[in-house]
Amino acid sequence: MTDDEILLGIALTFALAAGSQILASKLRVPALIILLPAGFAAGTLTDVIHPDKLIGPDFSALVSMAVAVILYDAGLGLNLGKLTGRTRWIVGRLLLFGVLLTFFVTAAVAPAMFDMPLRVAAMLGVILVVSGPTVVGPLLDFVRPNDKVRRILIWEGTLTDPIGGILGALVFHAVATTHRVDIGRGYQLGQFALSLVVGLVGGAVATAVLWLTLRTLRLGETLGTLAQLATVITVSAMCDIVRDDTGLIAAIVAGLAVTNIRGFDIPARRPFFETLAQLIIGLLFVSISSSVAPSSVRPVLLPALGLIALLVLVVRPVIAFASTTRSGLTLGERAFIGWMAPRGIVAAATASAFAAGLVEQGEPGASRILPVTFLVIVGTVVLYALTAAPVARRLGIVEPRGHRILLVGGEPWVVDLGRTLQSAGLDVLMWAGADAERERIDAAGIELATGDLLATATNPGARLEGVTAVFLATDDDDFNALAAVVMQDSVEGPVYRVGPPHGGHGVVAPYTGGDILFGTALVRHVLAARYELGARFVIRSGSAPLPEGHDTLFVVRADRRLEPVTDKQQVIPGEGDQVVLLGSAPSEG
Repeated sequence: MTDDEILLGIALTFALAAGSQILASKLRVPALIILLPAGFAAGTLTDVIHPDKLIGPDFSALVSMAVAVILYDAGLGLNLGKLTGRTRWIVGRLLLFGVLLTFFVTAAVAPAMFDMPLRVAAMLGVILVVSGPTVVGPLLDFVRPNDKVRRILIWEGTLTDPIGGILGALVFHAVATTHRVDIGRGYQLGQFALSLVVGLVGGAVATAVLWLTLRTLRLGETLGTLAQLATVITVSAMCDIVRDDTGLIAAIVAGLAVTNIRGFDIPARRPFFETLAQLIIGLLFVSISSSVAPSSVRPVLLPALGLIALLVLVVRPVIAFASTTRSGLTLGERAFIGWMAPRGIVAAATASAFAAGLVEQGEPGASRILPVTFLVIVGTVVLYALTAAPVARRLGIVEPRGHRILLVGGEPWVVDLGRTLQSAGLDVLMWAGADAERERIDAAGIELATGDLLATATNPGARLEGVTAVFLATDDDDFNALAAVVMQDSVEGPVYRVGPPHGGHGVVAPYTGGDILFGTALVRHVLAARYELGARFVIRSGSAPLPEGHDTLFVVRADRRLEPVTDKQQVIPGEGDQVVLLGSAPSEG
């Protein structure tokens, strides 16, 4: 390829990776639905995007490094301390039954379906056990099942990724060793153990290096993120040099260690790291799907559809119902869990990396692994994306939209506002830092959020489950402004804050943060002063005229959506709506 063609190929790959994800976010569909067809179409229509021509034989090594970063990032979200109680029991059974049954069924039927030897079918089987939060998460955000089902599926998908990556590396070594030397099973088990040891040692080394950089040297957010990225890539590469594909094991072990070992000073959820992981996912999917030629898909299309039907209609329901027996879940919840097992990025990346290695070794049927995996990913994602929402509604497990708000602050007027919103039929959660404020919230009968708010919001992989809007109303304007910025990515909806006093009060409050609640007139100290003088919050019908001396703060729609008045918008109540007003202080009337 000429230099111009290489530049065009790189530009087109980046454009498709970013553009597809932006389009998917606007359409509220999983990015895979756009990424895979876009890459496949680009690979069919042009030669400049093919990774084997654009990058050459080094593509497999780059895929391995990219997957290591993704698995490390996935490990950062696995705080095992949060996997407790019955959820842990259900997730554990789903992982055990899911991995075993999917592997054995796929390995059993693939030789006849795709004309491949059993050892190659075993490689395909272990690739298809994975699901992944990058696919399951967007689907669940769109469907909105209840929190119980959401937690189970997110944990299952997140834990299946690293398990699939580790098992994939181990099975690859077993298949490759069997191809080279016909030695007994004891030798093969020894190879398994050796791969695992190399990966665990690499993970321990990465953990030690990260302890030095993040804990001892106390690097800031930028350098701390850079240190994590360099450590993961370097250690993963060293492990792969010692023994192929053991770097994946080292990466996930390091991620798990950083999150679960006490004392690590992890930088806040780094925008750069998050963006990098998202970009890597897009680039991998576009590159991998562009390398799947139509000529390789046609021979396996019909049997792949049969495999998809088997996995979706038989294997997954059996796994779900066996795993949730005597779990306390309703029949609808169990059925929905049985209707949610899409494949994602790790399946595609491991198929690309491992299949290429087996093809190089001359394994018969290995060239069919990637196109079959591609079809299973496309088939399961499209099927679940189209059917998950109506299935969830039919089963009666959909969570109502727009009902849960987080109100941050513990001053008397803030607690009274929370009690007023709760009386309007809204689901209110409150948080405050001081013990006296927390006691005030508890005494008001409002649900109290536990833990450190900013630590929760900035922890890698954290999400304030079910919260659809945040209202920051503490007596610290700088805290409100900074928290508004930090929490944007931790909730499903908008983040608002009360306005700071006029005249440039505060260090950052006048310059940054979320939308300002109630406009520029009702800033924080004015609200507190009016409440102290006797003004109170009241609820009136939206169709009633606004009483004299009252200010509209919120409109509660008939469907219980809460719309605040802000510095950027006024809200008009409609028929059946309620309004939350701040009344006049007695001295004003």
